[in-house]
Amino acid sequence: MKQNILDAMSQRILLFDGAMGTEIQKFNPEPKDFPDGKDGFNDGLILTHPEWIRQIHREYLKAGADCIETNSFGSNKLKLDEYGFGEKTVEMNQKIAALASEVSSEFSDKPRYVIGSMGPTGFLPSSNDPDLGQISLSEIKDAYALQAEGLILGGVDALLIETSQDILEVKMAIEGAQEAMKKTGKKVPLIANVTLDQYGKMLLGTNVQAAYTTISDMGIDVFGLNCSTGPIEMTSSVRWLDEQDDLKLLVVPNAGMPENEGGRAVYKMTPEKMADALKDFITKYKQVRIIGGCCGTNPAHIAALRKVIDETYRK
Repeated sequence: MKQNILDAMSQRILLFDGAMGTEIQKFNPEPKDFPDGKDGFNDGLILTHPEWIRQIHREYLKAGADCIETNSFGSNKLKLDEYGFGEKTVEMNQKIAALASEVSSEFSDKPRYVIGSMGPTGFLPSSNDPDLGQISLSEIKDAYALQAEGLILGGVDALLIETSQDILEVKMAIEGAQEAMKKTGKKVPLIANVTLDQYGKMLLGTNVQAAYTTISDMGIDVFGLNCSTGPIEMTSSVRWLDEQDDLKLLVVPNAGMPENEGGRAVYKMTPEKMADALKDFITKYKQVRIIGGCCGTNPAHIAALRKVIDETYRK
């Protein structure tokens, strides 16, 4: 029996993988590569190019990742509706999770974990925006419940609500995931991430203290920060979270702050510099038990983080 991921992180620092989207771009996909020619439907590659996703997962595991995230970032029902696949939400997520589980089972040197990625719906229920804010909370909860159900059936070791920009949506995602656990009869650890700007606030102005207070007692197992900024900009938020001495923490930054080059976001933090920054987190803050990379990171970044963890290993 594989050790439970919560027990594992209590004994050692766990390493997540890096970015998925930029690795997909290295295959130079064309519209014809996506289901129904829907350009950019990355999650749909489970149907047309599963071998690409297998290869990306495999490269991150070879780089030393303990955990790989499923290629399901945009596979809640509301997002899948945009591509005409909303009615297949459970089926799609189950396939995506099963593929990641198959790849992780190729590695027997140590326990490897599959994390079910659940990204934003694209709506902002806390806002008054006529387009993004006009949606019922039950619709959001149900969209996540279906996704979580599929991921659990596909064999994930934990669920990850990530890159969240609206704390009310995070609450609905947590409730949806908990409903899915009841429906499937299988409880898995739940990680809830928020995304903060360089000033420590979510898109709609919620600061890290309010975000943490809002969801920390909802039955989540890990609270995390991912995306938006590099590690340096996360420092004050990580320090405050660590002082709460409560939930285990995840820190998965971008490879530095994005720089605009020709209308494209470019991330320039090298693997070595990112590893140095995250070394500070795992040595200074005892609650930080998971690190990894978001936008702009690749297997080289993950290999550098693996080296840092191995060199500074602590319980």
